[in-house]
Amino acid sequence: MFIQTEETPNPATVKFLPGQEVLARGTAEFKSEQEAGSSPLAQRLFGLQGVSGVFLGSDFVSVSKSDDTDWSVLTPMVLGALMEHLSTGQPIVSDDHKAEAQGGEEDDEITAQIKELIEERVRPSVMMDGGDIVFDSFEDGVVHLRMQGACSGCPSSTATLKQGIENMLKHYIPEVIEVRPVED
Repeated sequence: MFIQTEETPNPATVKFLPGQEVLARGTAEFKSEQEAGSSPLAQRLFGLQGVSGVFLGSDFVSVSKSDDTDWSVLTPMVLGALMEHLSTGQPIVSDDHKAEAQGGEEDDEITAQIKELIEERVRPSVMMDGGDIVFDSFEDGVVHLRMQGACSGCPSSTATLKQGIENMLKHYIPEVIEVRPVED
């Protein structure tokens, strides 16, 4: 098994590409070892000293490090843990996690348009950088978005939100007046 690595715009996060499917649907973000209970892979990665976050995408794993950890030390450990986990066929997420449904009420027309634009025009490029962006809400002309993975805490995420996503949404949907990040 050959696992590629890619730098992301966030210097604290590296994207690992194992050359196989990681998640069949959606994404999963774990910001602590306690949150990783539904993912044996994330639990294994949090067992490595210096790992501060794990984000799972369709075909990649983004790992964030703590400030006092150097990538030259952590990268080989992450590669080893990924290789061991994936080559032995262990589950990436538990059945409980897979069963969690993102249900909800039906969206109004504007919210549906916002979600469609984000899904089709924004998420693919954000995921290429090892992260994700998820719609949270639309209230009084303000779109609230949640940055995940490499995008969470990235120095350029504010510029991406304001200059990229906000301008695009305003162009297509006049009811949008601002885009704000959702802070955890």
